[in-house]
Amino acid sequence: MTCPDRSGAACAPGAVGACPATPCAAAAPSWRRARHRRAMLLYEHFPTAASREREQRPTDRNPGIGQPRDTRSDARIERGRAGGGIAPAGAARLLLASAGRAIGGTEEMHGNITRRGFLKGGVAVGGAVAAAHFLYGGVETLVGTSPASGAAPELSEELVPTVCWIGKQDCGILARRVGGRVVKLEGNPAHPRNAGTLCPKGIAQISALYDPNRVRTPLIRTNEKGVPGQFRQATWDEALGLVAERIKAARAKNPKLVLWQKGRSKAEPFYDTAFVATLGAEKLHHGAFCSDAGYRACEYTVGLNGVLHPDYRHTRYVLHWGYNLTNAGGNKLCWITYPRQWLEAKANGARAVVIDPRLHGVGPHTDDWLPVRPGSDLALALALCHEVISQGAIDVEYLTRYTNAPFLVGENGRFVRAEGKELVWDTATGAAAPFDQPGVRPALEGSFVVGGARVRPAFQVLKEHLSRYSAEWAADICGVPATAIRRLAADLVENARIGATTVVDGVAVPYRPVAIHTYHMAQQELGFQTVRAMLILMMLLGAVGAVGGQQIDFTWTIHANFAKWDTIQVKDPPYNVWLESSKYFPLNSNNSAVVAMVLQDPQRWGVETLPEVMIVHMTNPVLAFGSQKDIIDGFKRIPFIAVIDAWLSKTADLLADVVLPAATLEKYEGPSSAGDLYLDAVAVRLPIMEPLGESRGEIDIYLDLCEKLGLLFGTDGYLARINQALNLKDAYRLPLDRRPAVRDIFDRWARSQGLDEGIAYFERNGVWVKGKVPPTSRYGYVTSPPFGGVRHRLYGESLLRLREEMRAKGADEVFWRDYTPLPEWRPPTMERSPAQYDLYLVTFKLIEFKQARGTQLPLVAELAPRQRLWMNPATAQARGIREGDEVWVESHNAVTGETKRIKVRVTLTQAIRPDTVGLPHHYGETARHPWTVGQGAAAAELLFTGPGYVANTADQSFHTKVRVFKA
Repeated sequence: MTCPDRSGAACAPGAVGACPATPCAAAAPSWRRARHRRAMLLYEHFPTAASREREQRPTDRNPGIGQPRDTRSDARIERGRAGGGIAPAGAARLLLASAGRAIGGTEEMHGNITRRGFLKGGVAVGGAVAAAHFLYGGVETLVGTSPASGAAPELSEELVPTVCWIGKQDCGILARRVGGRVVKLEGNPAHPRNAGTLCPKGIAQISALYDPNRVRTPLIRTNEKGVPGQFRQATWDEALGLVAERIKAARAKNPKLVLWQKGRSKAEPFYDTAFVATLGAEKLHHGAFCSDAGYRACEYTVGLNGVLHPDYRHTRYVLHWGYNLTNAGGNKLCWITYPRQWLEAKANGARAVVIDPRLHGVGPHTDDWLPVRPGSDLALALALCHEVISQGAIDVEYLTRYTNAPFLVGENGRFVRAEGKELVWDTATGAAAPFDQPGVRPALEGSFVVGGARVRPAFQVLKEHLSRYSAEWAADICGVPATAIRRLAADLVENARIGATTVVDGVAVPYRPVAIHTYHMAQQELGFQTVRAMLILMMLLGAVGAVGGQQIDFTWTIHANFAKWDTIQVKDPPYNVWLESSKYFPLNSNNSAVVAMVLQDPQRWGVETLPEVMIVHMTNPVLAFGSQKDIIDGFKRIPFIAVIDAWLSKTADLLADVVLPAATLEKYEGPSSAGDLYLDAVAVRLPIMEPLGESRGEIDIYLDLCEKLGLLFGTDGYLARINQALNLKDAYRLPLDRRPAVRDIFDRWARSQGLDEGIAYFERNGVWVKGKVPPTSRYGYVTSPPFGGVRHRLYGESLLRLREEMRAKGADEVFWRDYTPLPEWRPPTMERSPAQYDLYLVTFKLIEFKQARGTQLPLVAELAPRQRLWMNPATAQARGIREGDEVWVESHNAVTGETKRIKVRVTLTQAIRPDTVGLPHHYGETARHPWTVGQGAAAAELLFTGPGYVANTADQSFHTKVRVFKA
């Protein structure tokens, strides 16, 4: 029998230890054998026939993607060594010997170190092994002698500071470079966010750096869009010339015909601000798939651009509400900072409750789990508000002084005003008075008569509104006991310590140590009003902006959207492509899936002007965004799409006319925040080596492109926009008549910030810690003026106005029904699916990957090698399904009747509700990369967009009803 893992080798199944492929793959199930074959690639020093075929497949179809290791000439390797581009001979012996000693063995042991060992055994081992296998061709590029002398040369070693490229929070990294090549990545102890640690993908991105399957040259499509691409290699001059030609033609008609979209921006001043403004392009957001419904709720309600998170340093009681603390990104930060802060809080006596259909990684570190039914979070939040008010436990001073709770509301739902000012009922005079009249003592409760009409304070309206939302009412909807809901409310009241104050850095601040931590939970049909209800719960307790209480951003800075969302007017068509200020979504997060829906039928949506050129910047909308079919069918109608990416993503494969190869860690980017709620710090991504192949950093790409467009120089050019975006002082502004080096731009920025060393400061230190965030910036109660001078919108009068305007302009009920001044419960649209669709589908994140990034990295792919459907054992037993079975998951659109289906294997776990199944978000990449072959389908293939499956803010819902049956 021939071994399925090592071509030509004899096989003796079960002979443990007799084969380097142990444990034996031949006797394993077929799916496990496929996984094992991929695992073998890491320590295959020399390519076999099978590995050559696997590597050459994407290269043959797409010149410039990857480089088969066995086809490169020795001359090229020698040239690389001579130029410092490949680690000198002898490095592998040193590194592998170190690795062997680290695990208690010898250098000969390195062949049996797996990727799991790489990550579990620590970065010291992992970096060395990774170096041996990812420097273009593996060990053969390291082991040997100097071509000049025949002897092993002296090794030089240095540490290069930079920040993480693949994750969300830009953790500090020290890249260990030996002989000019990076051999290890480790955390920077000086960086406040990660303090010397890295998550798995942070360590593993060294394999991104050396991945032979990266796009190495510009590519131009030679076949139609919407199907797997055929590409030819191009020079940068040709590719940029083609992109510039199409942009020029579109801009000559209307600059808004150019659409630009990013993934997570790592250099916002250069990309989002300067480049988009230079082109006059429209910007398409990505956040409508993260937590933008939550952002809109917070902007509208309290004026901050963020989502709910605690003041972990001082909190005592936290609700981890639909937030996967240990495995997913959160507000501003992600996998390392928040978990560390929570563990410190727990050590100081804090308690936490998980509210989630699924018990995720934070479970062992919390005190209770409320497995709430998917889509019912709003009902639970309303019930908690009801219970808190029923106990009479409200912060009267906060509600009276800092919210619109005392504003009088007429029978029509509008505030009562006199001379443009909202009125309150003054208990001192027994009459209505302007809310800001000196000495006024507003009532929060009661019913009064003003001008012959009945009026009530907004708080009284809320109290009556909540009277129907009891714990017993919510129990049936949420699937959790009423006693648990009442106990949760009681714990919140007890821990809120209403009336208490404490001193932080010499400043006395109200102390309300209770908070909610949430993020992706907001991405559901009722997401905007759900987060509004959560905020109202915290407002009742006076916890918003208090020590230990509810935080939303790192400083209390009022965002322009606080006023914008209150004054926005519903317009008549024609609308732009994301329906801004429309009768459909006036309060709008700019959702790509909605854009894709519009592109398929623009006339229906009142859209006349459609994009002619799109630039997709380091994002993968086909894979990452909801309703995959809509994204493909919509975006392929855009005449020209240029994709900037390091890999041939699924989006590039199906939709790109031109692919421009981006560098990964080999580039300048930033400046990026390196701080949190307590420290103000900034960092810059520094290139840790020269870009591989012909890849370039995105800043260089935009400089090149603007030069081709004739938009680089002059007072309206890209350089002028960079000066503005970086807020460079006059002495450090870029000249507008010559192209700068990217390092020079960052040097000028650093000097303009007051660092005399300029960029050399970051090259030496990696991060600039400016100092503590003072309490007067962090806590809303003690900012000047308090809470930035705005009153929090407990009652959303302008939402009622928008509702009325939408109805008057003929919008269907599905669009205006959730524009209510107070959050109102209704069953989500998905509940109308037929009874056979009896399970809720939720999606979730894994720490190994970031959104759609990373599944192609072998060092983390083994940790989470393929898509698996989470299912409760009782649910599986009722369907005759066992662990590892292959099943069909079929979703249903309750509005259109459309169904979608994927095949996936099942993993059984008690950590999910019996009426719920779950899929990780990240999978579904095309087979263009050998490490994504066989990983499984994307959860997005089951999702829908459009009415009933987006929030009233146009944010994508990641919930749907499904049925599951054996394949």
